[in-house]
Amino acid sequence: MSLDLQNLPDNESISKQQALLLLHQQGERYQSQIDYLEEQLRLLKNELFGRKSEKPTREDRDQLRLFNDSADAAVAEPDTAKQISVAPHKRKKRGRKPLPEHLPRVDVIHDLDESDKVCGCGHMMSRIGQDECEKLDYIPAKVQVERHIRYKYACKHCEGVESDGPTVKIAPPPAQLIPKSNATEGLLAHIITSKFTDALPLYRQQKIFTRLGLDLSRATMTNWIIAASGHCRPLIDLLQHEIRSGPLINVDETTLQVLKEPGRRNTSKSYMWLYRGGPPDKPALVYQYAPSRSGRIAEAFIGDYQGFIQSDAFAGYNRFANKPGIRLMGCWAHARRKFAAVIKAKKKIRSKRKNPKGLADEAMIFIG
Repeated sequence: MSLDLQNLPDNESISKQQALLLLHQQGERYQSQIDYLEEQLRLLKNELFGRKSEKPTREDRDQLRLFNDSADAAVAEPDTAKQISVAPHKRKKRGRKPLPEHLPRVDVIHDLDESDKVCGCGHMMSRIGQDECEKLDYIPAKVQVERHIRYKYACKHCEGVESDGPTVKIAPPPAQLIPKSNATEGLLAHIITSKFTDALPLYRQQKIFTRLGLDLSRATMTNWIIAASGHCRPLIDLLQHEIRSGPLINVDETTLQVLKEPGRRNTSKSYMWLYRGGPPDKPALVYQYAPSRSGRIAEAFIGDYQGFIQSDAFAGYNRFANKPGIRLMGCWAHARRKFAAVIKAKKKIRSKRKNPKGLADEAMIFIG
């Protein structure tokens, strides 16, 4: 509904002032609604087409200089300082870095032919020096077979004669990580490290072994990994004890899809939980698989721990908030995303105002 100020009589001047006030208030409400809708539109466009990085822009980084009092004072003061001498200093030479000294060296000699060592005067030339350059080489991996030979011993004097002890003796077999397997501990360590540390799937490792002349199926390597993981239980228990020693535990979880899991569909969501804690200079990390996202999983892992726990705002961690001896803390990386969204949404509005920086900018600078 709009107000027509032209049709109001002169004796109702007070009503005109009230009407102007109502129009002004109504205009402010409309403008605030427009600003809100524009912010939502800009935020949606930024989510679809804008930059996903939350790093501060060049303008924001320059803005940090306003908080450097010494730099501002140096700019404001006139140049009345006396000249002083600066001690010489060393600079690093730009260019290619030298190859590590711990790598073994193999000399490859490049010499002239004997006919080229004869001078034009007919005399033989003498060597006066040499020119050296180092190149980095790579020796491809190779597969070898270990033959374990166990010697047998027998007493020839006891042949055909009854004896109290065994007449044939043989050296005991070496201890194996996986009994009756033809894989050495070195091969198992290589497969496990390539998969879980270097992110090299087993099907790619199979192709690599094929190029080396070895037929090694994924099913065999999978069975080896499962069997070897059982021997890691004591080490995982030690890491769990190290994490619960304090003073801080970081907890997070992420989705994981598992194929052909018994009793579950391939589209079911599973979760990988990550715990980090222990001495700050040497923290321990443990990955734990779970078919659900229940907070009881983290509660069972942490046990009777007392100290600080840092996580995101997932409701499953709220069970730690009221536990005695535990201080639950949030995550700055998650909190700053809300301020970054506000800055992106109000970017054009801020440029029209005299004070372009708002509370969200101050929060980002504080977090940074």
